[in-house]
Amino acid sequence: MRYFIELSYNGGAYHGWQIQPTAISVQEVIEKALSTLLNEKTAIVGAGRTDTGVHAMQMFAHFDTDKGFNTIDLVYKLNAFLPKDIAIRSIFGVKHEAHTRFDAVSRSYLYRISLKKNVFTHDNAYYVRQHLDIEKMNAATKILFDYKDFQCFSKTNTDVKTYNCDVKQAAWFLNEDELHFIITADRFLRNMVRAIVGTMINVGLGKISVEDVHNIIKSKSRSKAGYSVPAHALYLTKVVYPETIKIIND
Repeated sequence: MRYFIELSYNGGAYHGWQIQPTAISVQEVIEKALSTLLNEKTAIVGAGRTDTGVHAMQMFAHFDTDKGFNTIDLVYKLNAFLPKDIAIRSIFGVKHEAHTRFDAVSRSYLYRISLKKNVFTHDNAYYVRQHLDIEKMNAATKILFDYKDFQCFSKTNTDVKTYNCDVKQAAWFLNEDELHFIITADRFLRNMVRAIVGTMINVGLGKISVEDVHNIIKSKSRSKAGYSVPAHALYLTKVVYPETIKIIND
């Protein structure tokens, strides 16, 4: 039987989602807890790979087991077993071929920029002291809808077969003393969101023009795009699946 786990985590203490040979990861911690509670070695597969320090408001992973259990009870036990920075929200049965990574219809991210020094958010948002032209940043962001190939925003050392992504939503908006960037796409490349944000900050600072973004994307060169902003202000906020993958709703 295959199950999906819906969870959230604060990534500050972890070296990303994926298991690492010499560093602690979110996947490793959950696998150990799940294996202990089910009394069998249980591997999980995540919907994606968040980098070191990146957070997830909503993440999914799947696992297989022939053992019977009450999903609500297992959620309770996992939350009691796991550290305070990882929370299980639900567990539900899915069709055997369902896959958290390949069946995801879309993913959404949030990036938080603090416009004023704030002692309570320095671990959760990226503080930018300089004035940012939000109107220009939004104009530059709209250019993303004109393209599919985003190689310029991807890490160079990656094994993907294509750099094509379908960006469905992207915008900047003010939220009190913070500037938030939201973006939704069918898939994301490694480091893509952080590179886009760094590029748009350069637009907002006047270091490059709005029209320069066209040339950056066409170049397919990571060196042409902006810097990679810090990971601690990035959040995976939503992963969407077709309802047809579910077989149990308890």
